[in-house]
Amino acid sequence: MILCLAILLPLLIGAPMTTLTIEVKNQAGKPVEHASLTVKFVKGHSIVKLGKKIMTEWDLHTNQEGRAKIPRIPQGSILIQVNAKNYQTFGGTFEVDEEQKTIEIKLNSPQPQYTAH
Repeated sequence: MILCLAILLPLLIGAPMTTLTIEVKNQAGKPVEHASLTVKFVKGHSIVKLGKKIMTEWDLHTNQEGRAKIPRIPQGSILIQVNAKNYQTFGGTFEVDEEQKTIEIKLNSPQPQYTAH
């Protein structure tokens, strides 16, 4: 009986979760609104809770303050990709191990294009 409880307890408790806020700014520190975000859980704690798979990927946009709030996501490695008009594309993996976390991302201006001719 104790063995069964020891095996089932982690499933009942579930994976540690976090609520993310992502702030997208330019190099001058001004918010970038309507930036397209893809947030994906890459690896970490178990992503199964009572036989149901927890949502692990979101596609969303920043608001006027350059913020996007992600619902609860498993703690571990989180991949964030950002696309915004007139900025370089950003992609990076972040380690998340808190109940609430704010990640600030600064986007660079596009580089000038060069030609070989």
